[in-house]
Amino acid sequence: IFKFQVRLPEKYNDLNQWPRITFSSYVYNPHVDPKTGELDVQVAYPRWDPHRHYLVTVLTYLKKIFYVKTFGPDANANKEAKKLSETDPAAFRKNVDSCVRQSQKAVFVNDPGCTVQFTEDQVAHQVLRDLMKTTFTDVGQVSKKVILGMVEKSAAAAV
Repeated sequence: IFKFQVRLPEKYNDLNQWPRITFSSYVYNPHVDPKTGELDVQVAYPRWDPHRHYLVTVLTYLKKIFYVKTFGPDANANKEAKKLSETDPAAFRKNVDSCVRQSQKAVFVNDPGCTVQFTEDQVAHQVLRDLMKTTFTDVGQVSKKVILGMVEKSAAAAV
């Protein structure tokens, strides 16, 4: 999980007023500035047009940068990462794996003011997950009423 913040400029609906996406964890990728953590949105959208471009398209671009196998000439936010991806793909992959591990270790560290808070599972979550795995063979069987019944039954059994 790579956490990020989206910032919209005051005049977001004007031409060339790009949204800004900044990762709070280190991301080793040619499209992400290694010092600021900012995704280079302008590479994908050289001319921002609010009638053609939407926040959802930027989020799709964000997702896409993690699936790219080769980086084009415009991927220059992290030149060292780009060069390594071209000259030594194994070393590049090792650096990517390292930043993924770092991010996973910090998954439950929440930035102040963040709208989404990540918390560790409680024992109750694991118990409910295990119950659901053994109870349901078809996702069509799952409903709020059935799950609440399972919770009540489990609570009664625990007492």
